[in-house]
Amino acid sequence: MLRRLHSLPGLFAALLVSFMALTGAVLSLQPLVERVTTPAGSAVSVAELADRIMAQLPDTETITRSASGAVTAHAGNVATAIDPASGAVRGVVEQSPVFGFFTQLHRSLFLGDGGRVAAGLAAAAMVALALTGIAMLVNRMGGWRQLFANPRGRLSQRLHVELGRMAIAGLLLSAVTGVYMAMVTFGFVADGSAEFGFPASGSGGTPAPIASLAALQDVPVSDLRELVLPMAGDAADVFTLTTNAGTGHIDQSTGALIDFAANSPMQTLYEAVYTLHTGQGHWWLAALLGLSSLAVPVLTLTGVVIWFMRRRSRPRLAGDAGWRRADSVILVGSEGNTTWGFAATLQAALRGNGHLVHVAPMNALRPHYPQARTILVLAATYGNGTAPASARHFLDRLERFDARGARFAVLGFGDRKFRNFCAYAERVEAAVRGAGHAMLVPYAGIDRQSAQAFAQWGQTLGTALGETLELQHQPLQPQTRKYTLVDRQVFGEEVQAPTVVLRFAVPALKDWRDRLGRLLGRDRFVSGDLVGIIPPGDPIARYYSIVSASREGILEICVRKQQGGLCSDHLHSLRPGESVDAFVRSNPDFHPDGGRRPLVLIGAGAGIAPLVGFMRNAAGRRPVHVYFGARDPASDFLYRGELERALSTGLLRSLKASFSRVLGGGYVQDRLAEDAEELRRLVRQGARFMVCGSIAMGEGVKQALDQALAPISLDVDRLQAMGRYAEDVY
Repeated sequence: MLRRLHSLPGLFAALLVSFMALTGAVLSLQPLVERVTTPAGSAVSVAELADRIMAQLPDTETITRSASGAVTAHAGNVATAIDPASGAVRGVVEQSPVFGFFTQLHRSLFLGDGGRVAAGLAAAAMVALALTGIAMLVNRMGGWRQLFANPRGRLSQRLHVELGRMAIAGLLLSAVTGVYMAMVTFGFVADGSAEFGFPASGSGGTPAPIASLAALQDVPVSDLRELVLPMAGDAADVFTLTTNAGTGHIDQSTGALIDFAANSPMQTLYEAVYTLHTGQGHWWLAALLGLSSLAVPVLTLTGVVIWFMRRRSRPRLAGDAGWRRADSVILVGSEGNTTWGFAATLQAALRGNGHLVHVAPMNALRPHYPQARTILVLAATYGNGTAPASARHFLDRLERFDARGARFAVLGFGDRKFRNFCAYAERVEAAVRGAGHAMLVPYAGIDRQSAQAFAQWGQTLGTALGETLELQHQPLQPQTRKYTLVDRQVFGEEVQAPTVVLRFAVPALKDWRDRLGRLLGRDRFVSGDLVGIIPPGDPIARYYSIVSASREGILEICVRKQQGGLCSDHLHSLRPGESVDAFVRSNPDFHPDGGRRPLVLIGAGAGIAPLVGFMRNAAGRRPVHVYFGARDPASDFLYRGELERALSTGLLRSLKASFSRVLGGGYVQDRLAEDAEELRRLVRQGARFMVCGSIAMGEGVKQALDQALAPISLDVDRLQAMGRYAEDVY
């Protein structure tokens, strides 16, 4: 619901909101210009200033002081700038045509009342976007405490989050005050100005010199807003003085204050809101509002990109019955959208058997489904056993769910080579059982998107439903590109563990479609992201960590040859000039942060590859320490030359290598145990740990670090909760 509320105003009001934000950003420069061009005043009184002005400009009718401190004398249609300290004439005031133009454009779009309505609606849309954006950001980051943690996702998603966090306060302030100003304009809210209309008359005596009027002597220029002088030759006329506190009338003969009306609460509120909306008199506030406004077009663009990418990557599911009518509900939790393809296959098969089917994300679980007899949960596991974004709130919603006799089936999706294979789906199944809901079929897990395993599960489900259910799933083929090999380097052949470093050229941009795709994030990657390679004869992609960044024009990976591995055999056989079909996928949970605190990189075998990329990108901006494990330094010391050069130039602070097949050698976790005191020192400095390699290596590293950190009451789990420990193990 939040996403819908946030995206619809963003899509339909994007141009108007961006336009209003840009014009507001231009107007935010006005207080800055006035701050620079207005001379500093002194503690003179209004009486002294008015006397000096009248000596030079005897036809003056009104004296005004703006929020920025600029003093102006008005006579007819002529406005003259006055030095607020000396009262000297500075010259005729030339109204800025630029600010005048943008003021009218911002307030009404030169369309009269219709334009003012549009401006008010734009402000209301911005309020909705800001509030729903805050709520979505809190949900996305995992709560208020994680609000400023590193965001994950594609470049457009990360940029959207970062800009939103920086600009949200200014945007919300501009939007709320803009809505209030619009309501005042159309009379829905009073501004209190009608309360200042009372008449007054003086004693009619001979006018005294302005400098001698006591009531004007008591008012410093810093409190002045407007002084209307009596009409020449009319002894009964009075001075009308408006200050920050209110409006009063002064007898021009006696100098006495005849009456005074303090600002009403509504007038005070209006003036405060006007100041907050425009920044008048507060250049720093105007600068904040202007910078926040400049973020809106970028937020709009990234928001449209995110919406487009989400729609493009999710399969179109025709014939959805809606949650009220459906007898079968399919709930999907997917980070990369591949699970939606299985949901589409399942939906089509059930519809073919006459079922009314509703398909939705797991986060969209409703309190109940009136007609549903079957609820099928298809849940992928993201990262280190966590819920994908589309399922993050499912377990909370499940606590309030009323099944009303419906039976569940939970199907997990994952890859058995990863430590936490289907861990989230298993938690979902346990929660469903724990809530007392009936199970239709036993829990099952699908390894590496196996169409055969999915079909077998379909047969089991069909038997439970009393029907034949054929699930003939054709995996959704991701859009691939041709990556041509330009260089290869082989290690480890001497120890019968060949590992090859492959460098592919990033595909060139051929036409506008390629340029648009690159703009939307296709083919963009950084170290730690993944490349999916489709081996010949198998539609299932194999994923490898990327060493390089797309800006280098090279996609670099490191691949160890696996016994009977279809894809690794194919990659090891490649020669320069040959190509692979591949696509890139963001892996934001395995990116180093952008800070300057120590970075500890721990890898074994081919797991050193993305860590080398992190070291390159650090570029000496932060201390980097590398722990590396392999078999033999003579054959499989991967990236040895680059690591040793980095150590000699200071790019790398320390390099601890461990080799298991040499005399006196050991494993990478042994080096960690030896350096326990140094590791505790780095942790006290705020170090972040990144681990890449086999599952067994990852477990050994975790145990070694737990022991090393025990004396300071820390462990890996706590570091991970603080965002200071990340791993990519397989």
